[in-house]
Amino acid sequence: MNRVLKTCALVLPLLVLCATPAAADVKTRDRTQVKLEGFLGRMMGMFGGKGAREGIVTTNAVSGDRKAEMGDANGRIVDLREEKVYELDLKRKTYQVTTFDELRRRMREAQEKAAREASKEEREEQREQAEQAAAELEVDFDVKETGQTKTLAGHSTREVVMTVAVRPKGRTLEEGGGLVMTSNTWLAPVIPQMQEIAEFEMRYWKAIAPETAGMSAEMMATVMAMYPLLKPAMERLKTESSKLEGTPLATTSVFEAVKSKEQAAQQSQAKGGGGLSGRLASRIMRKEEQPRATIFTVSHETLEVTPSVAEADLQIPADFKERK
Repeated sequence: MNRVLKTCALVLPLLVLCATPAAADVKTRDRTQVKLEGFLGRMMGMFGGKGAREGIVTTNAVSGDRKAEMGDANGRIVDLREEKVYELDLKRKTYQVTTFDELRRRMREAQEKAAREASKEEREEQREQAEQAAAELEVDFDVKETGQTKTLAGHSTREVVMTVAVRPKGRTLEEGGGLVMTSNTWLAPVIPQMQEIAEFEMRYWKAIAPETAGMSAEMMATVMAMYPLLKPAMERLKTESSKLEGTPLATTSVFEAVKSKEQAAQQSQAKGGGGLSGRLASRIMRKEEQPRATIFTVSHETLEVTPSVAEADLQIPADFKERK
């Protein structure tokens, strides 16, 4: 059964996490959109709402150990030295402080909640995924330069498509099932200031949860619990993408679960017989008979890059009050 993730609007493309420090201030304007499917999509009302469905534009500013991310209604300031996150309500002019320790606790609770709320069928698939993750796996990687070009944020970019497939060792993806991650990226020549954002995000998520990729703490924990094969896929993508030259200005990443032959056969047998009940069962399960099911899709685009940051960009406004 399809499942998915709600990510926060501040997700950075996976490629961005592989850069090296640049020691330069930078300010960007970005758009992120997430398409949700399945089980976690049904939970999206708790975490995202309209912004998660239609995409959110944010302004990001980085200088040293501090990063500010501001949208229309909400903002966030992360301080690596203090190990604190300041969540801002821009309409009510209030803010709330969360420690890194609290974020780690939320991730653990999100995993437990996902396990409790999953249906019997979903728990069985989780078990199969966990067994497959525990077995010996093979990770395939492919990268292609399509030859296509376009201008983004004032920079000329080229298109690169990377595909990562995780499958049981000794079996093809069609035979043994697994997971496929396809990342379509538009790369500009290296923009030194953008590497500062990459380095900051890498330091932040290393402190919170090394296996994540800039997603919300709660949802990243949930999706990792639901799809253990994501971890080796993302690790391989980060390793390989670091070898590419350039700065990603737009990335669309699609994550798909692939059924094994055994799983497909079991679902086919469970369809039901003839008569009204059999026809109803066939309709309900038609979508699930597909060998591939999209887990989630994340699209991110940098709209503007400015190589300077004002001090006010990184501070909580003086008229904001702390919310306990």
